Amino acid sequence: MVEQRTAVLDSAYGALADATRRAILELLRGGEQRVTDLARHFPVSLNAVSKHVRILERAGLVRREVRGRNHFLIAEPAALLPASDWIDHYRDFWESRADALAAHLANRVKP
Repeated sequence: MVEQRTAVLDSAYGALADATRRAILELLRGGEQRVTDLARHFPVSLNAVSKHVRILERAGLVRREVRGRNHFLIAEPAALLPASDWIDHYRDFWESRADALAAHLANRVKP
């Protein structure tokens, strides 16, 4: 179970580590788009964009639907939940540490 969760996180964070892939996800927030239409937004080849899309697909962050000759991509935001949960877990940890530090400093400054 832990290994599977780690693999899911590694895959999601690996996919999100690249600015082009994050930009693709941002474009898909507005709804499904054809791969060829997405590729027009980037100064790279259609083949390069397709490689980025495959990484996003493997991470489960996008889903592809083939309709005739057109390949449409749909964002899968639920796939980000494990990554978001992991960050939230550590956000609570660091916020409590920051609050404790602020309280400590406030007590030291009192005359």
